[in-house]
Amino acid sequence: MTVGDLIDLLSACDRDTPARLAINPFFPMAHRIGGVIASQDESGNPLVFIAEAKDADQIGYLPPDIAVQLTWHEPTEAPSHRRRKATGPRDGGN
Repeated sequence: MTVGDLIDLLSACDRDTPARLAINPFFPMAHRIGGVIASQDESGNPLVFIAEAKDADQIGYLPPDIAVQLTWHEPTEAPSHRRRKATGPRDGGN
């Protein structure tokens, strides 16, 4: 993804909406963005880093629907709720 791609995607969003980083597909968490740093790679090509906030706390788990949209997780459905069968004697165990 290029800076232009990122700008195009972000330009469709409300400018006052908080931005977060989605980190780690296997244990998806949300993090605060701390800054954007222009740099270069080992070959001298321009590169931009989006950095985690200095306080570096995880905000919490990434909402499951976001992990699905990122294709990090498969869509899942909650299991149906069925009454469990009673176990043990019906007369109170006597």
